[in-house]
Order: sequence, then structure tokens, then C-alpha cells
Amino acid sequence: MPAQQCALTTAPARGLHAQRQILEATSTIRSSTVFCFISCAPLLLLAACDKSPADPKTASDMPAPPPPPPPPPNESAAMTSASAAPAAPPPGAGDPMVKQDPDMKAVTDQLAALNGKPIETLDATEARKQPTPADAVMALLKKQGKSGAPEEVGKVTNRTIPGSAGQLPVRVYVPKTGKAPYPLIVYYHGGGFVIATIDTYDSSARGLANGAEAIVVAVEYRKAPENKFPAAHDDALAAYEWVFKNAASLGGNAKKIALVGESAGGNLAASVSMAARDKKEPMPVYEVLVYPVAGSDMNTPSYIENANAKPLNKAQMAWFTDKYFRTPADGKDKRIDLVNANLMGLPPTTIINADIDPLRSDGELLAMKLNAAKVETDQKTFSGVTHEFFGMGAAVAKAKEAMALAVSKLKVAFAK
Repeated sequence: MPAQQCALTTAPARGLHAQRQILEATSTIRSSTVFCFISCAPLLLLAACDKSPADPKTASDMPAPPPPPPPPPNESAAMTSASAAPAAPPPGAGDPMVKQDPDMKAVTDQLAALNGKPIETLDATEARKQPTPADAVMALLKKQGKSGAPEEVGKVTNRTIPGSAGQLPVRVYVPKTGKAPYPLIVYYHGGGFVIATIDTYDSSARGLANGAEAIVVAVEYRKAPENKFPAAHDDALAAYEWVFKNAASLGGNAKKIALVGESAGGNLAASVSMAARDKKEPMPVYEVLVYPVAGSDMNTPSYIENANAKPLNKAQMAWFTDKYFRTPADGKDKRIDLVNANLMGLPPTTIINADIDPLRSDGELLAMKLNAAKVETDQKTFSGVTHEFFGMGAAVAKAKEAMALAVSKLKVAFAK
């Protein structure tokens, strides 16, 4: 990962002058972060228009648009200050998928080739049968003549543990290196609280175990619509409490437990930290939230910009919430609406986002709110990649960078 990253640091959509004021008002800037701000939305619009085929009947009558501004250097991953709010996309942003890096595009093209149906048109049972981004990675690796074998770890054990309403399946990964007592990671997979399993996210758990030299306990929490809110949240907390009480029998150190979650799982991880704080239970030493669901507002800048992104779009997010929430009021519960919750006293946090993702603004705003609550927070938005990229290290270069960032932060926390 480069020593300096260039960030498109953004602010709420109140005009370019207001965006500059917000940027200038940012008082705390990490020394490792370089901020680059592009404020020429009109030029971006002209540049976007310039890429469209000209109308042969009118092109000769139109004045040539000015050339687009040069891109900022090192835009491979945008590093965003926790005190910088997300901004609205430029007008006419167009298809967000044109921003994909070639290796990311290869995965999403392969996913399209698997001919899955739009999950927002299906019931939950059918949605769970559709091909996943993980399936696309496996198919792509096969096409490229590469091995699709899972990353080797020291040991994998499937078992059940007591949940909030019955037994919960979990998968325990022991790393190839390190020694007991190991640090522990409680891992919550994504899927909008409705679809996917620990199998779908197996690559993430393996990468975390080996990279952080920690035992990973991946939790198979209950899904909606069979189990509505707050079932998944209750299971997530129960799993964390069980891991703390049984750390020694797992070969782990109860004083070194971190939480990691992706998408819906990122929301679960943060909500577990909040619950532990409120119940005055032992706190996790760190949390990594990967493109977390952090609110219920579906009109944020990234929802607008990435309304038709893949593999996650705005319509799917509405479908997920319809399946999980008992009523729309659940969207305002502090366990869902993290950006408006009390965040004081939470553990140090790293938030990882993808640029081409409706949830990008959720993560960026959550980082800002955590920073305001005096929580040590790092946030990074990776350009050129989509939702679900984190566990795609076998096929996507920036997935490797994101995993390296996550495990580096975890190892520092575990070393304290």
C-alpha cells in the first residue's frame, strides 16, 4: 500500500463554496493522509458528456467541450479523513460501472455471465439460490487456469454454540502461523440480513485468520424474513459473549478479541460493540467494518450515484430492509441507524469502503461521526472496486490491499 493516498474528500451537497468551507474547516488530518479535492463539477459533467457518441445531425454545430481535468495522482485508493463528510456526485455521473478497474470488471462480467436473476424481484428462498460474487471469482479463476482452492489455514472446525434463541452454527479457523493463546476475531458475514452464509464469505475469514495470526469465529446468525429484526443482532451479541467466555477452550486470549464484519455484518459488529458498552461487558479491542450498513437513508450521495451499481444496488437494499425490518420504524433503531447513535466509548475502528457502492456514504459518514465521538478511527475508500470486493484477493488486486490494511490494524491492536 503506498505511503500516501489521494482522497476525493467530499462534503454534503450544499454547493461548491460550502464544500470548500467544510474541507478548510477540517481540523484533524492524519499525517499519512493526503487530501485531494476536485471541485469542478461542471467540467466533470462536460467530460462525461464528451465520452458519449456524438449525434451526427448536431455534432458539427456544437462547440467542442473543454478537455477534462487531469486525474489526481495515486487514485488507486482514496483515503478519507474520519472528519470529512461525503458529498453528492457530480451531475450526469452516468453508469458507475465504467469506473471499475480491469480486474474488478472481469469479476462483475463473470457474475453477469452466470445469469442470475435480480434478487429484488425474487422471494428470499429464490434469492438465496442465485450466483454470488464468490461464485463469479471461482468461475473466473477456472477460466484463467488458476487454482480456486481455498487459502490454507491451520485448522477449520464447524460446531454450534448457544445463540439468543437456540443453537447457532459457527466455523472456527485457526491460523497457519502464530501460537496459542491466539488473539480472536468474531466475524460477521454480509448478505443484507437475508442471504449468504459463512460459506459465501469463507475467503475473508481465511485471509483474516492467517493475516492477523488470530483464531476467527465466523457466525451463522439467523436470517430474515423468517427471523425479523433484531434476530441477527441478538445472535451477533450472543456469539461475541460466548467467544469471550470460551476463549481459553478455543486456544485464544479473552483480552484480545476484535470484531470484523462485512456489509450487514459490519453493522452487526458495530452494534455488538455498542451493546457491550451499554451492558458494561468487556469491550473488543478493535473493530474493522467493511462497507457497513450504517443508516437507513437511501438518498445519500453514494445511493444516488450508485443506484444501478453491481453487485449491490439501491433496489436490492430496499428489498433487504423490507425483509428484515418489522416496520419502517426499525430503520431508526440505534442498532441500524449507527450514524445517529451514541458512539462514545467504542473501540478503535477501521472502516473500509468501495467507491462503486451504494453504502460508501454510510461508511464515510460513520467515520466522521466516530471521530466526533472521540473514537480513534481510520477510513479508506478504494476506487475502481465494487461492494463485495474485500474477499476477492485471488482475483482483485485492491482486495489484497484492503485485507492487508485490515490485518495490519488488527495486529497493532493485538500487540498492545
